[in-house]
Amino acid sequence: MLSKESREKFEREIAKFPADQRQSAVVACLAIAQEELGWLAPETIEFVANYLDMPPVAAWEVATFYSMFELKPVGRYKLTVCTNLSCSLSGARHAAEYLKSKLGIGFGETTADGKFTLKEAECMGACGDAPVLLVNNHHMCCRMNPEKIDQLLEECK
Repeated sequence: MLSKESREKFEREIAKFPADQRQSAVVACLAIAQEELGWLAPETIEFVANYLDMPPVAAWEVATFYSMFELKPVGRYKLTVCTNLSCSLSGARHAAEYLKSKLGIGFGETTADGKFTLKEAECMGACGDAPVLLVNNHHMCCRMNPEKIDQLLEECK
């Protein structure tokens, strides 16, 4: 189901924990699987659970708890906007509305071409750089205004 490279990454994560606590690597392994496949299908979550010798329901609990995990396909670029209080007070709502207008979608939706998915999230821990958005769970963009949003969207084309 997953590439040899991903399974090797699993092993590196598992090695960080005592041998009888393989399941402690579940967050890292789900993230690795999602990075390779783009989202976590039910069979992917079950694969990770079996790989870690844990009940599939326990892996499901983790996958459904954290907002970084996607349980349905998303666009090539997942843009997650922090709309918590600090970011909202610093313009996040305006940035979100601008993104919605530019992309023609709302939160939780994907553009017709499958390129962008727009998500809303709670605090990302970068209040001093608000408003912030996260691209594909890895690249944080700070102090987002219409000009920076236009530049980001252009870079994604």
